[in-house]
Amino acid sequence: MLARKTGLALLAVFGLAGSVRAEAQENPQQALIDKGRYLAAAADCSACHTHDAAAPYGGGNPFGLPIGTLYAPNITPDKQHGIGSYTETDFSNALRRGIGRNDKPLYPAMPFPSYARMTDADIHALWVYFHEGVAPIAQSAPTNAIHWPLSMRWPMTLWRWAFAPTPKAALSNANRRFPDAEIARGAYLVEGPGHCGACHTPRALTMQEKALSSDEGDVFLSGGAAVDGWTPVNLRQDDRTGLGRWSEDDIVAFLATGRSEKGSAFGGMSDAITHGTQHLSTADLHAIARYLKTSLPARKGEKPWEIDHTVAKALRKGQLPTAGAKTYVDRCAACHRTDGRGYAPAFPPLAGNPTLMDKDPGSLILIVLRGATVAPTEKAPSALTMPGFGHVLNDQEVADVVTFIRQSWGNSGSSVTAADVRNFRDRNAEWINTPPPKPFN
Repeated sequence: MLARKTGLALLAVFGLAGSVRAEAQENPQQALIDKGRYLAAAADCSACHTHDAAAPYGGGNPFGLPIGTLYAPNITPDKQHGIGSYTETDFSNALRRGIGRNDKPLYPAMPFPSYARMTDADIHALWVYFHEGVAPIAQSAPTNAIHWPLSMRWPMTLWRWAFAPTPKAALSNANRRFPDAEIARGAYLVEGPGHCGACHTPRALTMQEKALSSDEGDVFLSGGAAVDGWTPVNLRQDDRTGLGRWSEDDIVAFLATGRSEKGSAFGGMSDAITHGTQHLSTADLHAIARYLKTSLPARKGEKPWEIDHTVAKALRKGQLPTAGAKTYVDRCAACHRTDGRGYAPAFPPLAGNPTLMDKDPGSLILIVLRGATVAPTEKAPSALTMPGFGHVLNDQEVADVVTFIRQSWGNSGSSVTAADVRNFRDRNAEWINTPPPKPFN
C-alpha cells in the first residue's frame, strides 16, 4: 500500500513538473512571474510591505525597534515612490547585501542576512515578479523615526561587514550541509526566503541574530524576543517548550491552515501563514517540517511533558482550588475544557502547549487581555476568534488565571504576579488596545 501511495505521489509530482515545463516553454516570462509570486509568498514579503490590502506592497507598516520606528518601504514598480527605477543589480544588493540604491545602507529590519542564502535564479524570479507582476502604487511610506545618532546610516556598513554573510559564502554553506534533498530544501526555505530566524532566534545587543543557520549553534530558532507584545516560540525539538511532541503532519497542518491538533497561530505568525506559508506546496511544507524535526535537536534537556489529571478531576467535582481556577471555569473552560485539552483544531489545547510553558508569559497575558483571531485560509476558511478580557479582569485576576493555566495539567510555567501584568500593560499598551485584525482571505 505504501509503495502504491508513493508511486501515485511520484506520478503526481512528475505530472505537475511536466505541466509546469510545458507552460514554461510556451510562456517562459509568465512562468518566471509565477515563480516570483510563489517566492514572495515563501519570503512573506506582504507581511512587512503591505499596510493596506488595497495597496499590495505599497509599504507603510511600522516596526517598533530599540533604535526607533521604521516603516517598510513601497516595493511596487512605481518609479517615483517604489523600486521601478531599480536595476536588477540594485534589487539583488538590497535583498542579499542590505545595500539600497546609491550604496545607501539599509537597516537590518529587512532580513538580508537570510536573503543572502537565496540563489541567483530565485532573486531573478522575484525581480521579474515585482516589476511585471505587481501593480505600481503611487504612495510613499512615512519617514522613519530613528533616534540620533542611530539615524546615521554609515555605521550600518560596519554592522554588515561584522555580522552579515556574503551571498557567496551563505550559498556555499547551505549547499554542502544536507545530503538529503528534501531536508536541504526545507533548510533553504527556513534559513533563506522564509527568514524564520528573524523572529525565532534571539538577538545580541547589536541587533544581529545570534545564529543564522542550524550549523551555527543550538541557539538557532530557540525562541526570540517579543515582537508587538508576542513572544516568538522555540522551534527546536525541546519537549516542553519546543516542537518535540509535534509530528511532521502537525507542522504541515499548522503552516497550511494556522491550526493543528497541537496549537493555533497567533500574533505575527498568523500573518506569516495568511500571506505566506498557506500558499506553499505540500511538498515544500513537508520539507520544512522534516528540517525542523530532524535537523534541530533539543537544546535544554527538558523532562518530557506528561498529562497530570489532578486539576481536571478537581474541576469536574466543582472544586476550585485557586482564584485562577474560578476565573478559568467562568471564562475559559467552555472552549478549552476543564482538562485543558480544548477542541483542537478549532480551540487549541492548553495542556502541554509549549507557548504556555515558555519562560516569558507575555503571549498568554496578551491573549487574555486582547484576545486573538486565527485567520481563515484556503484550506480552513472559517475564522476563529477568542475574545479579550482586559476590560473585565483586573491585573490580579489576569495574573491568577495565567498562573493557573501555566501550572495545570502537567504544565511547568512560572507564576505571574499582578505587578507583572501591570508592567506588561504599560509596556504594550499600543498592542493591547489594538483589536485583533479582521479576518480576510
